[in-house]
Amino acid sequence: MNINSVHSVYLIGIGGIGMSALARWFKQNNYVVGGYDKTPSDLTRALEQEGIWIHYSDDVTEIPEVFKIKESVLVIYTPAIPADQKELNYFKNEKYQLYKRSQVLGFLTKELKTIGIAGTHGKTTTSSMVAHIIYQSGVACSAFLGGITQNYGTNILIGDHTGGKGWVVAEADEYDRSFLQLSPDIAVINNMDPDHLDIYNDEQSFYDSFNEYLKKVKPGGIVIRREDAHVAIPNQVKEVVSFGESEHADYRIVDVVSEDGGVTFSLDHEKERWNNIRIEVPGMHNVMNATAAWLSAYYAGVKIDDIRIGLKTFGGVKRRFEYIYKGKQIVYVDDYAHHPTELEALLKAVRSVFPDKKITTIFQPHLFSRTRDFMNEFAESLSLTDELLLLDIYPARELPIEGITSEVLLDHISIPNKKLVSKETLLNVLESSTLEVLVTAGAGDIDRFIQPIRELCERRYGKN
Repeated sequence: MNINSVHSVYLIGIGGIGMSALARWFKQNNYVVGGYDKTPSDLTRALEQEGIWIHYSDDVTEIPEVFKIKESVLVIYTPAIPADQKELNYFKNEKYQLYKRSQVLGFLTKELKTIGIAGTHGKTTTSSMVAHIIYQSGVACSAFLGGITQNYGTNILIGDHTGGKGWVVAEADEYDRSFLQLSPDIAVINNMDPDHLDIYNDEQSFYDSFNEYLKKVKPGGIVIRREDAHVAIPNQVKEVVSFGESEHADYRIVDVVSEDGGVTFSLDHEKERWNNIRIEVPGMHNVMNATAAWLSAYYAGVKIDDIRIGLKTFGGVKRRFEYIYKGKQIVYVDDYAHHPTELEALLKAVRSVFPDKKITTIFQPHLFSRTRDFMNEFAESLSLTDELLLLDIYPARELPIEGITSEVLLDHISIPNKKLVSKETLLNVLESSTLEVLVTAGAGDIDRFIQPIRELCERRYGKN
């Protein structure tokens, strides 16, 4: 990649959370930035307000000429784009500088000290925690995040790295083996629950990819892993530390107390103990995320008092246990959870905060292949709610798989209070429902219902 010759950057799939972060990075570094996405969204509208040109039809003739000057344009695409997309194939056939998002992220971070956050779940929350800790401590910090942080209202932070100072925080995404483009100094593995088996074909290939990721750690680097994340440590790694709840972990999580919508806990190590660490987000999964973030910042050289303040003041991430409406009669929480383990963690966290309330969950399965591969696990997780409204499977990049439907999933779920609901009738169903705690979950287009459901709550129960 010859970045020195680039004047303009065009992103295919610019509305994706990872792509939009790159778009913002290039825009803030004075490149001309534009792109394509299939449909408008809150995120694309925000990008347009920031001066980024976007269009929504797959038509090469609509692309401004500034993005067609082959010698000075960089084209970035996401693997989620269909292979037959016209613009993508135009740039391929014309032999433009064309790279995947992960390749560009790897290039941008290669020469800087980098913390890579990997794991099937919790990457965005953990990365956002680490970025907030380092940023508020006064150390130069850039971060490429998979969600919009509540603290900063964006998915990117840009620091001054003159002379190589400071840190870059990046999500190390296992999807499409994207994390193999990174070369972290500190590599975090938060968990390793099999996923994306449409990419990996089998679980062993999924696990092997994490071992390959660790081979990318820079010589003298550090690996921070959850105790049950069993990986092969390459020779160039300087130090490996584990964390978890068992006595075998190097850093043991103890004295966990859930209260007032957050959690207080302590970390115990043979040489030191840190007491009364407070986070204002609920759930044991967030204790794990916070522990990974604490250790990342600690090994990056951040002072303990700054780490403690950073975690305490972390405001969360949009679509990660996000309170959309809080009233006396009803509370509405939205979450990105789309894997059985994430759903289990979400619903247990909701139960810990609202132990005596009826929980109604609206879930949109994401991908036919994921629903097939984890049918029983989804059924078990979704059975933790009191009432379930199940939407049709969101196909994303896939064609339907015979015999894999929401109806089949519903039959596997053990709770009696469950039913299928179409997107067209969902709001009407909610209008006539008795609700106490409402949860929406999923990674498809269920987020388009957030504002209508909020407005429904406001009509029925008043402004919160």
